[in-house]
Amino acid sequence: MNAPSTYPTSTNKIDKEVFFEKSADLLCIAGFDGYFKEINPAVSNLLEYTKEEMLSRPIDSFIHPEDRNITSQYRENLKNNIPLYNYENRYITKSGEAVWLSWNSIPRYEEQLVYATAKNITHLKLLERDQNLLITSLTKINRDLTQLTYTASHDLRSPVSNLLSVFELMDTSSITDQETIEFLGILKSAAESLKDTLNNYVDALLKKDLLTVKIEELDIEESLNKVRHSLKSLIYDSKTTFHVDFSRAKTVQYNRAYLESTFLNLITNSIKYAIPGKNPEISIVSDKLNRDTKLIYSDRGLGFDMDAVKDKVFGLNQTFHNHADGKGVGLFLIYNHITNLGGSITLESQPNQGAQFTLMFKDRSF
Repeated sequence: MNAPSTYPTSTNKIDKEVFFEKSADLLCIAGFDGYFKEINPAVSNLLEYTKEEMLSRPIDSFIHPEDRNITSQYRENLKNNIPLYNYENRYITKSGEAVWLSWNSIPRYEEQLVYATAKNITHLKLLERDQNLLITSLTKINRDLTQLTYTASHDLRSPVSNLLSVFELMDTSSITDQETIEFLGILKSAAESLKDTLNNYVDALLKKDLLTVKIEELDIEESLNKVRHSLKSLIYDSKTTFHVDFSRAKTVQYNRAYLESTFLNLITNSIKYAIPGKNPEISIVSDKLNRDTKLIYSDRGLGFDMDAVKDKVFGLNQTFHNHADGKGVGLFLIYNHITNLGGSITLESQPNQGAQFTLMFKDRSF
């Protein structure tokens, strides 16, 4: 028994004219003479010309002036029976708006005709333009931040070196108060740590571009302890307490200077913006989400009114509390560091209820 035919019968024949008329894509037939011979309604609807207008004028008259020469060159290939795929150019609508079209064109040399389809890709070009503007802006910000970091690090090294020289010249043998000697030791240790940090920043900036950042497997607790040691006096005076649990994720793949900067800015903010009369409390917990590492940092300070700050909290020079030392740079740096490396940071907070930052560090082991 013969299999039933799968071809259309005369009663359900495909109506090519309906397909041509109803297609959402732009369909047209053009002659080698540079005029449209047939177009579907999608062409007229997009370019705002009637069919009669489109067929009576040269095709070049509809093309953006800046794209006419290059389009003419590709048209010569079509006349030589060479198909054209994914060619992009701009047309001008009757109201003067530029639209981007992506063409696939098949020549029929024996008929002196070109059968072409096009898609409106204007929205994709606008997205591409916005992305390029954003990349340009971010590149400039990175360049400016590089210069700012270098200048600040370079200029601060001199007074720090002078401070260390004072410690070297200081005769502590006549000081009998043990607490004073201990405080002087803390100050000297902090100054030495600051000098090392500044030297590392300057060296790093001299050796490579900040856009190329070294990623390594870091012990989270080790980085935290280094920062806590550098802030020993501040933590002691403010009576800050820590609740730390890194049992679920002990390491993170990140840049060492960035991680230490993150802890430094978050801890100093928690102490700076503690509720008056209450000792700062800080909780830092790590976890794993699939392959990524999550760090949850929270305090019990003044917090933020999220309805008021919205998405400005991570912006440059954004301050939300009346504090003389607040410059609005710390959270901006944390946000840019982690997002530039594929991670994320989110904030949950209420006024006088503290703040909780959730940092996601991208896994880079594959």
